[in-house]
Amino acid sequence: MRDLGVGFKYLLRGQRWVVRHGKQFGFGLLPGLVTLVLYAAALTALAVWGADFVSWATPFADDWSSPWTGLFRGLLTAVLFALALLLSVVTFTAVTLVLGQPFYDSLSEKVDRDVSPDGTAPESGLPLWRELVISTRDSIRIVTRALIWGVLLFALGFVPFVGQTVVPVIGVFVTGFFLTEELTSIALQRRGVVVRDRLALLRSRRTLVWGFGTPLALAFLVPVVAVFLMPGAVAGATLMARDLLGEETREEHAEDGNPAGPANSLAP
Repeated sequence: MRDLGVGFKYLLRGQRWVVRHGKQFGFGLLPGLVTLVLYAAALTALAVWGADFVSWATPFADDWSSPWTGLFRGLLTAVLFALALLLSVVTFTAVTLVLGQPFYDSLSEKVDRDVSPDGTAPESGLPLWRELVISTRDSIRIVTRALIWGVLLFALGFVPFVGQTVVPVIGVFVTGFFLTEELTSIALQRRGVVVRDRLALLRSRRTLVWGFGTPLALAFLVPVVAVFLMPGAVAGATLMARDLLGEETREEHAEDGNPAGPANSLAP
C-alpha cells in the first residue's frame, strides 16, 4: 500500500516541477487549451442538436402515443450526451497528447535532464513524423481498451445498488490506470518501450499507478482543471517512469532553486 502514497507523491512533484519552470508550464498549457475548445464546441453542438438527431434516428417512434415518444427520445438523448461526456473524459488526455506531442516530449526530456545524475535524457532517435505516427497508433489502442471498459462499466451502472456504489469507484481506478498509461508513454516511448511492455510494467506496480492516476482521474472530470494539471502530470509521469525502470534520479531541487545533493534513487 506504500506505493499509493509514492504514486501521489510523483503527481505532486510533477506539479511542483512545472511551477518552478514557468516557461515549460506555459507551453504545456497550449495543447490542452486547443483540445478543450474543440471538445467544448462538440459538446455544445450535441446539446443543441442532440434531440433533433435522436428524432431523426428514431422515425419508428413518430406514431407512438403520448407521452411515450417524448420519454423514449428524452432518455436516448440523455444517454447519448452521457456517452459523449464519458468519451470526452476517456479521450481528452489521448487527444491532447497527440496534438501536443512536440510540446510534451520536450517537457518530458527537460525533466529527465533536470533529475538525471549525469544531466542527460534518453532520445528515441526517430524523426518527429515517426514519433507522431507511433504516438497516435498507441493512443488509439489505449483508447479502444478504455472505451471497452467504459461501455462495460456504463452497462453495469444500471445494476441496482452495485451500479451506484461499486461501479463508480471501479471506474475511477480504471480511468486512472489508462491516464497513467497515456502519460508515461511519453517518457517510455523515448526509451523504446513498446505498448505491450509498458502495460506489463504498469501492471507490475498497480498500486503505484493508482496512487498517481486515481486522483488525477477525479481532477480530470473537470476539463478546465485537466488543462492546468496536464503539464505537471506529464512531468510527474516522467519521474514515475524513471522509477518503474529503476533509473537513478537526483533528489528534487530545493524550493529556492539551489542544486540538489548527490544522486539518490527515488524507487521505493
